[in-house]
Amino acid sequence: MSDFLGRGGGAAYPESVSLYAPNPSPFSSSPAGLAALDERARDIFRRIVETYLETGDPVGSRTLSQTGIALSPASIRNTMQDLTMAGLLGSPHTSAGRIPTHAGLRLFVDGLLEIGDVGTEERREIDARLAGRGRSFDEALNEASSLLSGLAGGASIVASPVREAGVKHVEFVALGHDQALAVLVGDDGSIENRLMPLKAGVTPSTLTEASNFLNARLKGRPLHEARTEMRTELDAARRELDAAAARLVEDGMAAWSGGAERERSLIVRGRANLLHDRETAEDLEKVRVLFDDLEQKEQLIGLLDGVSTAQGVRIFIGAETRLFSLSGSAVIAAPYMTGRQRLLGAIGVIGPARLNYARIIPLVDYTARVLGRMLDGQET
Repeated sequence: MSDFLGRGGGAAYPESVSLYAPNPSPFSSSPAGLAALDERARDIFRRIVETYLETGDPVGSRTLSQTGIALSPASIRNTMQDLTMAGLLGSPHTSAGRIPTHAGLRLFVDGLLEIGDVGTEERREIDARLAGRGRSFDEALNEASSLLSGLAGGASIVASPVREAGVKHVEFVALGHDQALAVLVGDDGSIENRLMPLKAGVTPSTLTEASNFLNARLKGRPLHEARTEMRTELDAARRELDAAAARLVEDGMAAWSGGAERERSLIVRGRANLLHDRETAEDLEKVRVLFDDLEQKEQLIGLLDGVSTAQGVRIFIGAETRLFSLSGSAVIAAPYMTGRQRLLGAIGVIGPARLNYARIIPLVDYTARVLGRMLDGQET
């Protein structure tokens, strides 16, 4: 499997990571890095996190001693105390075992997690449900979100990309002596009409001159890409353009949105899956906060837009994203792009920090790649 992992709040994740690094330096009071853990501490830490991710229960020394580790419960307890002081483990109750803190989970994901591959049956299901042609753009995003939610067992999110087609034609049409219609036609068939006031001195030839100037420079280009360059070109062309035509060009560029103002959709699927996790079900306040977070459309789109600029899967745990800091949730997300490597957006899974990272990371990555291939040729 390819090295597909990128950095969320942490580092780049290799596909396979060594469990041990020979640098047994002392613990510090701040969350320790792997280099600060000796071999025994790393082994115990890894076992605790893996057991917790599997069961959701705090892990005690007696439980660890039954896993085949060649240490006494007393020795295990001493190391667990050191890991707690280092900020990697915490205790939900005074007499309970230990669970990894969010900093501990980040360390585990960055350096100790062994990532598998997508199972054969899951791969076939993803291919079968997403690889078919003929779906609309929005139908494809809905299907991918529902599919990922079902496979991962959490809530899934996907944001539709900003769809800015290239410009096909622009024209200024006079509606009277003091008003004009600025028309922009996109390659995708979209049409934007904007009413504009006409200043004194504008003639039919002025409207034609401004239209020709813009058509020569905008055709085939997304408007948002051309805006900055057009300002420079317009400054240089003022000597050639009639003053009234130059004003029309400026007003038209300011009036057209080029599709950027179109409503972007955010698809959230699988909220009910969050209630099936015992940890969140026992803390109904966290569930309520998480459900409220999932209603924050603009912030969720902003989070996914940030993922879209990354290379590979990104992971956010707890306070690493302000949106989910109170609910203590985790996000695993990956960008999806066309075969021409044009970034479109991102798709991800949200759930409690006790996600099955080893399984969900490759699921998200594979789903994003298949979605991107399916959408290739459907860019708008």
